[in-house]
Amino acid sequence: MSFATPTVLWGLSLVPLALILYVAAQRRRRQDAARFSNPALLPNLAPQAPGWRRHAPAALYLLALTALMIALARPQAMITVPQEQATIVLVMDTSVSMIATDVQPNRLAAARTAGQRFLDSLPTRFRVAVVSFSSVAQTLTGPTTDRQTGREALGSLRAEGSTAMGDALEHALEVVRSSGDGGEAAGSATPSPSPSTPAPPPGAILLLSDGTNTAGRTQPLDAAERARQLGVPVYTIALGTAGGTIESPEAPGSGQRLAVPPDETTLRQIAEITGGRFFTAPTAADLRAVYDSLGSRLGTVESLQEVTAAFTAAGTALLVAGGALALRWFNRFP
Repeated sequence: MSFATPTVLWGLSLVPLALILYVAAQRRRRQDAARFSNPALLPNLAPQAPGWRRHAPAALYLLALTALMIALARPQAMITVPQEQATIVLVMDTSVSMIATDVQPNRLAAARTAGQRFLDSLPTRFRVAVVSFSSVAQTLTGPTTDRQTGREALGSLRAEGSTAMGDALEHALEVVRSSGDGGEAAGSATPSPSPSTPAPPPGAILLLSDGTNTAGRTQPLDAAERARQLGVPVYTIALGTAGGTIESPEAPGSGQRLAVPPDETTLRQIAEITGGRFFTAPTAADLRAVYDSLGSRLGTVESLQEVTAAFTAAGTALLVAGGALALRWFNRFP
């Protein structure tokens, strides 16, 4: 424990001085009683001596004085408090298959709606980052509590390119890790932290995707294993239906259709490996499960905080207790 104004602690010398004065007063009281009365008659006048109760109020007053003097010194202590800053990364698939209309009006619009609904219901203490991916992954907005920034990022999504799901997960993990020191992952590069990289702050990833991994350097399940090692759960949402199709990007205008069923198996495995959950048509309650789970995983940090109020309250309580006992037992105050 430390003190903001330690010089005030010299006032604690009043406590032993008060104790000495109290002991001296008690001795004088006994001497006066013996001098002006017949000691042999005292048992008949006061058959029940107060004993320890006589000194209880004074002891409480001395403890109160000690607590209040410490309070004046403004004590500070390291206290374990919940770590409120946690990061959730929205990872949005923007590959060309997201233009499929098997989910109305299309898969990308459905993903955008789910993301905005999630932002609207998310408690303000959580920071949110938005990562989009198709052939490459990129950070649209770093971790922030500004929900409008996230909404604007979701509104800018456009569908094109292939599906680099594994790279997107690695990129999202880097965003979570960098949020601990205020940094933000940027661009499309996905650095691989060394084994000595410290554990990231509390975080989670919400992955919305529809397709099979078709691009990138990292396989999705390999990225999921790394997320498990770092303690970052990945919640996955499969967009689309098994009958979803799009016009072939290689033959536009030809009427040729290309089947684009969602890869539910991989998305389910990612969630299972990392300790997250898998959804197909998420409800508002399903989306709440993401930050509810994260809230239960929040860690704690040591924080130097002033505890003056605690000592003030203790001193006041001791004073009140001493006065109450004096009134009850001896019909006097203090």
